Amino acid sequence: MMTRTVLCIRHGESTFNAAARAAAIDPLHFDARLSAIGREQVRQARTAVLRYPVELVITSPLTRALQTTAGLFDDHPSAPRIEVSALVRERVENSCDLGRSPIELAAEFPSLQFAHLDGVWWHADGVADHRGVCIEPVAVVQARVAEFRSYLSSRPESVIAVVGHGTFLSYLTGTFLDNCEVVELLLE
Repeated sequence: MMTRTVLCIRHGESTFNAAARAAAIDPLHFDARLSAIGREQVRQARTAVLRYPVELVITSPLTRALQTTAGLFDDHPSAPRIEVSALVRERVENSCDLGRSPIELAAEFPSLQFAHLDGVWWHADGVADHRGVCIEPVAVVQARVAEFRSYLSSRPESVIAVVGHGTFLSYLTGTFLDNCEVVELLLE
């Protein structure tokens, strides 16, 4: 049985993270981008991922994850293939967890493929709250994590990077990662 190294990487600080920390309320930053601090975190984290012979990067379609992926893996010596997967999106709890259409994402990130995504690829089932957010049940997230683990186990690559989000990655790894933290997960 092959052992895979999965590098779990949380995105850099987003504008949502910074604003929510300051005011402790949802600042209504839909599909939040990286903050200036987040862009610097990505720049600093790049050296940590350069030492790995990454063959595949799987990234969330949320903008902060896509920006982190570009900052970490553009011009990476291994030139890994980058796959956008809604499986690794964040648990929908706040405005920042609602995404944008594949057409909008493709216009901003033309080197990546988004056509395989549904028009609404984030959780939108149920009744929306006053912010327009349909909270994603924990059981739905857990099922998504299980599906993603199975997908990882089916992959032929031995080193895979996953660029995602705090809550999703905590269910995957058992640890809540800091922004731009890199945690190795070994899968058989």
